[in-house]
Amino acid sequence: MEIRIQSIHFDADVKLLEFTKKKLQKLQTFHDRVQDADVYLKLENNSAQVRDKVVDISINIPGTVIHASETSKSFEEAIDSSVEALIRQIQKHKEKLKI
Repeated sequence: MEIRIQSIHFDADVKLLEFTKKKLQKLQTFHDRVQDADVYLKLENNSAQVRDKVVDISINIPGTVIHASETSKSFEEAIDSSVEALIRQIQKHKEKLKI
């Protein structure tokens, strides 16, 4: 699976990139035909001192694109939530294919 990660308006450190790749590799246990993933890491632009982190993930499975977006106080928490949402959507997609 090819994983493309883009950090918008900041430079992501190596630990965050490795964490993201490790979490996305888990998706292959739920669907073996995941082709690639696009990850966008953004800082939400608001006037508050603590800026929220936004994670948008799109994965390509033959015949469909599955998307999840989460906002949190840390990138790790937002990535975890996004991956869990993607897992639920993959399972729903596989159930529809069985019917």
